[in-house]
Amino acid sequence: MHDKPIVATENLKKHFVIEESLLTKYLAGAKDRVVRAVDGVSIEILPGETLGLVGESGCGKSTLGRALVGLYEPTEGSVLFQGKPLRGQGSIPKTALRRQAQIIFQNPYSSLNPRHTVRQIIGVALAARGVQPQDREAETIDLLRRVGLSEDHIDRYPHQFSGGQRQRIGVARALATNPKFIVADEPLSSLDVSVQAQIINLLQGLQKEYDLSYLFITHDLRVAYHMSHRVAVMYLGQIVESADTDSLYENPLHPYTQALLSAIPSVDVFPRGNRILLEGTVPTPIDPPKGCRFHPRCRYRMPVCEQEEPDLLPAETQMKTGEVKRSTKIGKKTQHLVRCHLHMG
Repeated sequence: MHDKPIVATENLKKHFVIEESLLTKYLAGAKDRVVRAVDGVSIEILPGETLGLVGESGCGKSTLGRALVGLYEPTEGSVLFQGKPLRGQGSIPKTALRRQAQIIFQNPYSSLNPRHTVRQIIGVALAARGVQPQDREAETIDLLRRVGLSEDHIDRYPHQFSGGQRQRIGVARALATNPKFIVADEPLSSLDVSVQAQIINLLQGLQKEYDLSYLFITHDLRVAYHMSHRVAVMYLGQIVESADTDSLYENPLHPYTQALLSAIPSVDVFPRGNRILLEGTVPTPIDPPKGCRFHPRCRYRMPVCEQEEPDLLPAETQMKTGEVKRSTKIGKKTQHLVRCHLHMG
């Protein structure tokens, strides 16, 4: 049974400053603007668990994922990896973090150096793990076979592969350092549906083989359902709902989650009612709405929603006994959390 999270954040914030030109500041009195990409996120991911992170484009999913593996330095809050902070006193060494935490990028072509062969691409990761030069070819061939490629591919360049094959190379590169945690940043979005199913099966098989933990970022809730033990729904830089996968899909509590799930084509796995159409578009993270950030688009909005920002708190769910199966496979049943005034006592 795993109780201690492999990755955890506490009130994590990542803001980007958009600097105005000196002329604009002088003539128009403009001030620098702040993009609140991630604005107070607290999550935990257990060893061997997949946390699905879903939400519309621009809500901060990729920024959060990159902060978890140390590619972005937090503006506020903290990221803990195996109980150690990424920065500051007592932090995990950067070399150890690079080996134990990896990322699979969304675009399988732009994330691979077009001037390097597969041998060179994976060899860099193997060198970071400390594999001796004379052993790297055998290790590379073994990794290629594990992701469904052959040793004949070792001296080819990225442009000589299909999109699905390039993504497999990205997976092999991530595995080369023998990591414990991988951020999969929309790894299926640029692939055909048939290839998506192959990559899903590959990632699930590798998770069992290597006891991997995933943060699986996607905008496709069907994929999140099949991949995740738990799902967190993100909106405008904040987590608005989090629960075991079955709990969330059977009993979505936040109006935003309800709208996302209603857009899934109706099939037996997760039948939906009528489509819920959201008003307007996602507000800008430069100037998020006051109070509940979702209230301008919410069909249930109340006066309090415009004034007070709700906290992410446990909610009572109506799941039947035995329906929650996924998180129990990793030894822990988690609470159903929701950020909504409708569910505050």
